[in-house]
Amino acid sequence: MATSPPMDLDNPFQRDKLLQLRTSKMQKMHNLSILTGIYKQPRASRVFCSFTGLESDEHDLTFHGGLDKAVHQYYPGHYPLWRSELPDSNGSFDIGGFGENLVSDNMNERNVCIGDVISIGDVVLQVSLPRQPCFKLNHRFGLKGFAPQTWKKSRTGWYYRVLKEGWMGVGDDIILVERKHPSWTIERVQEYLHRDKQNMPMLEQLVQIDEFGNECKKAFRRLLAAAKAQHEGATKVPEVWQEFVVIEKKRQTPRIVSFLLEAAVKGSSPGNDLDPGSFVRVKLPNGLIRSYSIVNGTTHRIQLGVALAATGSSRGGSEYMHSSLQEGATILCGKVTKSVPIREQASNHIFIAGGIGITAFLAQTAIYTKINFNYVLHYAVRSASDIPFRPLIEEMGSKVVVYDQSQGQRMDISAILQNRIWNSYIYVCGPPRMIDAVQRAAAAHNIGDDEIHYEAFQAERGGDPFTVQVRGHEDKIMDVGPDESLLEVLRREGWSVESSCEVGNCGTCQVSVCEGTVEHRGVPLCEHREGNKAMLSCVSRGLGHLVVGF
Repeated sequence: MATSPPMDLDNPFQRDKLLQLRTSKMQKMHNLSILTGIYKQPRASRVFCSFTGLESDEHDLTFHGGLDKAVHQYYPGHYPLWRSELPDSNGSFDIGGFGENLVSDNMNERNVCIGDVISIGDVVLQVSLPRQPCFKLNHRFGLKGFAPQTWKKSRTGWYYRVLKEGWMGVGDDIILVERKHPSWTIERVQEYLHRDKQNMPMLEQLVQIDEFGNECKKAFRRLLAAAKAQHEGATKVPEVWQEFVVIEKKRQTPRIVSFLLEAAVKGSSPGNDLDPGSFVRVKLPNGLIRSYSIVNGTTHRIQLGVALAATGSSRGGSEYMHSSLQEGATILCGKVTKSVPIREQASNHIFIAGGIGITAFLAQTAIYTKINFNYVLHYAVRSASDIPFRPLIEEMGSKVVVYDQSQGQRMDISAILQNRIWNSYIYVCGPPRMIDAVQRAAAAHNIGDDEIHYEAFQAERGGDPFTVQVRGHEDKIMDVGPDESLLEVLRREGWSVESSCEVGNCGTCQVSVCEGTVEHRGVPLCEHREGNKAMLSCVSRGLGHLVVGF
């Protein structure tokens, strides 16, 4: 094959030649259970191309394939650059490494434009969108965080839709038939898709391009809406409480009850999907406000699971919901907050849950099953009778491992973390002793804070009393008692502090620390605790005296 010339913005291609045509069947990725079509091999004979792609070429339809992503092309001149920049890869930086279907000598992100119509043999194709790289590139090349580098350096390749079916083969001419948007090269599109995402004039142009595939159209609409909101100035919106009706109360286990809540005023739409891994603030009829993980639902219909807290450890919320909240009753639901992250660049996902902690992950694992992510759930329960939402857990099949304490089964957290698949991300939700065990094991196995997420469902508020002043109001000293939080005291004294989960997960109630020493608790500030100049007012405590600010 001839050496690929350097990319030239001033020399847009008019004609090229098809050097390789590649297809593949689905097969397992190395060390994972998921299937992929990335391992494409050259085809010597002519291949029929239909509206859904090349004959005998299979796709993981979660991320690839479909009418807008029928055929993928990648510039071969990128591979020598990758090899020189990332010599520690596993040796896969060669033609075909990105799972491309088409290889030609000159076409690249700088001379191919959105909407370009080209012909190859009998086939007519149209450029529909840049490739949006997923975690499979990280796993393919054995490099954590590699996928984002492809768009940072404008080396993603691009997709085509098929306008005319037909046959193509190696040696066919690639002819530019029509250029609809000569100013919008793939590289320039990536600038506003990934880097300059607040440029409203450019985004307004991009949302008008009909030739984009749906994925890109939606992305640019979201970016434009976000840019407009920021331009107009973000204003703090007070929490809106909406009335919901308990339409089903169901006992899941002897100590866990589920509630299905439906908006009292729904309107004509079925409601918008909620982000998986979210929780909602609930205002109970007895005046208590509590936060609960959302098992599944929409903005109009929410399912919760509530465990009855042990005597002496409850602040009254679970007891009220179990004993007093009945079907037909109304409650108020407020802010819905995304808490559990989706780590798209991880090759594998490990969920560790105990008891009612499973509710934080059920929506997440359902999505991961749907989008073909590699994951396993380790779930510890007191007994088999203490498993809630059993049908949802059984749907996971071999992806879930249940540890029944009544049968003497124990979860070996250290072994789970030690034997994890390369590039795994870990999610934990359970009682304090489980979170402590994971933290110890993570430290022992050199797992960084960027590789793990902790989700607490109980707040550890108590501790030694301390005093606090607010910066600018040092004339007033407030006492925080051993059984109350800084958040509660600040509110009682008239300070407005925004909050959401109030168990140390979300970080909404964070305040700055101007003077004093803090005993940090909660998840968002667990990294570099010694140097933190902020604290979570719902759970963290001062040691002696603090001066805080907002």
